[in-house]
Amino acid sequence: MSPSTEASVRIALIDDDSGFFAVLDRRFDALGWDRRVLGYAPGPDQLAAQRLHIVIVNPALTGIDYLERTAVALPGLALLACTGRSTLADRVRGLRGGADDWLTKPCHPEELVARVQAVLRRRRLADVPAENSTIVAGGLAIRQDRFQAFVGDDSADLTRKEFELLHLLAQAEGRVLEREEIYQRVWGYTMVRGDRSVDVFVRKLRQKLERISPEWNYLHTQFGVGYRFAAEPRGSSPTAAGETAYDHVLGPTPWSR
Repeated sequence: MSPSTEASVRIALIDDDSGFFAVLDRRFDALGWDRRVLGYAPGPDQLAAQRLHIVIVNPALTGIDYLERTAVALPGLALLACTGRSTLADRVRGLRGGADDWLTKPCHPEELVARVQAVLRRRRLADVPAENSTIVAGGLAIRQDRFQAFVGDDSADLTRKEFELLHLLAQAEGRVLEREEIYQRVWGYTMVRGDRSVDVFVRKLRQKLERISPEWNYLHTQFGVGYRFAAEPRGSSPTAAGETAYDHVLGPTPWSR
């Protein structure tokens, strides 16, 4: 859903802050962006009907669960959370739940515009190619046109971030990707020392892929380095047992439940 030119951006704001709208309206007008203001939390069908590129959401109005539900229902829609002061746990939950970025009010309109543009640039890099949009490995079909992985008609029910992680690894064709590279390319930021988001997401991916394709191992750990993707019959990989043990040691983080 990424726009072909900046002037074609279609954006919606879900907020009830009239002063915020007034400031942004002038900036969006100067850019030629098609914008609309929604003082309520519309359902996925209503959002899809508006053919938006990005929605700016105030989680204080909608709740963080709205971000999570929308990200699952509309994986092609970019989401930017913009709200007042919030807790670290809320911000991490929102970002892991599907928000592409999180901005704290009060904020300068130029920063918000820059963040919108950065989100859309990252999304544009993941646009659906005209051909060869499906990667088939083992029993798995990774479909970029659906932002989802399937075994037959059975969906893995991946979130947008989970799909982007899986697709990134699968495109590497067996090459080991370092955790820092994965984080930079999927989350769009430099990984902070001690951040275990990549490990948590790989563990969740393994669980979902094992559910729909129990005969295959897809994600393999290069200890101390990162991860690689390869479809190997379960039990044939010498690292499979070690990966399971590693996941057990890793355990859940406070925001991964």
